[in-house]
Amino acid sequence: MLDISIKTFNQLSLDELYSLLQLRSEVFVVEQNCVYQDVDGKDQKALHIIGKKDNIIIAYTRVFKPGDYFKEACIGRVVVAEKWRHLKYGHQLMVASIKAVETSFSKKNIKVSAQEYLEKFYNNLGFIKSGESYLEDGIPHIAMIKN
Repeated sequence: MLDISIKTFNQLSLDELYSLLQLRSEVFVVEQNCVYQDVDGKDQKALHIIGKKDNIIIAYTRVFKPGDYFKEACIGRVVVAEKWRHLKYGHQLMVASIKAVETSFSKKNIKVSAQEYLEKFYNNLGFIKSGESYLEDGIPHIAMIKN
């Protein structure tokens, strides 16, 4: 099981901020060979869902209230360190993220901009494809909504 915490930007320690940015860069920039602006000025508005194992951040999402990113509440930057993915921590992290949206923002309508190959993963969490595929930073994505 992951040790999950939920923090605002101002509640993050410098070490936590550094670690979560390092994890995002490790996966989204290096592993996926995608040059994009990860530090996008939106972290300050997000709730940060942090998954730790042995006090090390290995999983992470950020969630937004409606209007702060999309018109719907949303979950983004969903990431699990590669060596831990086989343990299904992504599912546990997403369940915690969905619950955070529901309890923090009193919303059940949630959007994700999902990498297309993860459609089944998000389907299993109750998300349904909405619209056509699109490229985001050169990677095929789909919008998905959970009602």
